[in-house]
Amino acid sequence: MANDRDPAADPAKSSSPVRMTKEELLAKAYKPAQDAMKMHPFFAGKLETSPKCCIRDFDDFAIWYTPGVAEVCKDIFNNPEKVYQHTNKGNMVAVVSDGTRVLGLGDIGPEAGLPVMEGKGILFKYLGGVDAFPICLDTKDPEEIIRTVELLQPSFGGINLEDISQPKCFHILAELRRRCKIPVWHDDQQGTATVCLAGLINALKIVGKRIEDVKITLVGSGAANIRIGAVYMAYGAKPGNLIFVDSKGTLHKGRKELQGVFKEKWEMCQITNKNNLVGNVEEAMRGADVLSAASTPGPDTIKKEWVAGMAKDPIVFITANPIPEMWPWDAKDAGAVVVGTGRSDFPNQINNSLGFPGIFRGTLDVAATTITDGMCIAAASELAKCAEDKGLSPDYIVPKMDEPDVFVREAVAVAMKAIEQGVARKVLTRDQLYKTAELIISRARRETQLKMQEKIIPTLPESLLK
Repeated sequence: MANDRDPAADPAKSSSPVRMTKEELLAKAYKPAQDAMKMHPFFAGKLETSPKCCIRDFDDFAIWYTPGVAEVCKDIFNNPEKVYQHTNKGNMVAVVSDGTRVLGLGDIGPEAGLPVMEGKGILFKYLGGVDAFPICLDTKDPEEIIRTVELLQPSFGGINLEDISQPKCFHILAELRRRCKIPVWHDDQQGTATVCLAGLINALKIVGKRIEDVKITLVGSGAANIRIGAVYMAYGAKPGNLIFVDSKGTLHKGRKELQGVFKEKWEMCQITNKNNLVGNVEEAMRGADVLSAASTPGPDTIKKEWVAGMAKDPIVFITANPIPEMWPWDAKDAGAVVVGTGRSDFPNQINNSLGFPGIFRGTLDVAATTITDGMCIAAASELAKCAEDKGLSPDYIVPKMDEPDVFVREAVAVAMKAIEQGVARKVLTRDQLYKTAELIISRARRETQLKMQEKIIPTLPESLLK
């Protein structure tokens, strides 16, 4: 049966791409959406809770609950840090959203955003061994969101903010990082930036260019691209060589309407676009070495002729979901050497899913107090190295989700950087970190496979597979 296969060992997902017609490629691109409408109602969601402790008989409930649990409660009261020993707090992450910026769908509300947050939860678990719980809030007020997350801290070891509209997402993240004692991360910002940097590191090796030399056009100036640009610069890109474009054109020093309204955009107006180019997407892309798009879903947001007008051997990242800003085969036809999208069904998936499971695994394993830019860059560098170790090509610049060692290596790199930067509560050796991450991640995968084999997760009926 189709759902009896192991997605971590699926030869169809790891073999070389087969030559397909454009019609076949389009049909393949739209099939996940069709299957999703069948499979979501069959399983009635994607997440559930289950015990991780032994239950030998009913007498064990006297240990796990009253009266035995009272001793544990008193121990934590007297030694607050022991909450990480006695409970699952240290492996529990809240995926928090208000549903105002879900994928490329916009403000669809907390209920409609819940399937995405549940999906995030299974990626957290299967790829990183992290227990993630979706929390969709019925408020758009940033101060209410901040206060709610602040109040949730006792139950969680970390917070993953998700699909919150800009500009409030910047304020929410900054305030929560300032107020909270646990790591708070906005995946649309930091996660996207981490994986884009990993892809860019290797794409530049393919085309033989250096990050400090290339001109980079960033189409879209939302949460994702603002952070992507910042991380590119932190890694070595020259600020003046970056040009951002939003719905009104390029960001430049004359965009006075942004001052006091979009703080992060206004900051980019001051430090990027050294020639103060005033223009549209086509003009911003002209002569660029790299396109990093996180904009309106396509497939016609970016035109073939704009790609054709880029510099020699251009790199094109088109990361909008669910449909990229243009189809990758059109970008190739227009001359792009390396093309990445946010989708797993095309080569070079430049997607957060390669980042957050391993990054949180490493963060939680050392009980880090925050997730720094240095930890993100460490993750990106390790992801790039994972792909390089297997052999780079224009269609392989980042590892795939089904490569088993990727998330372990990423977790170790993040944890080591946290220790180096002094934000880790626990200090472990590299070998200890590797064994810990490997054990927890492999356990999560085995648990899923055993549930499928034992039909605890029901087998898909043939009628849903057509």
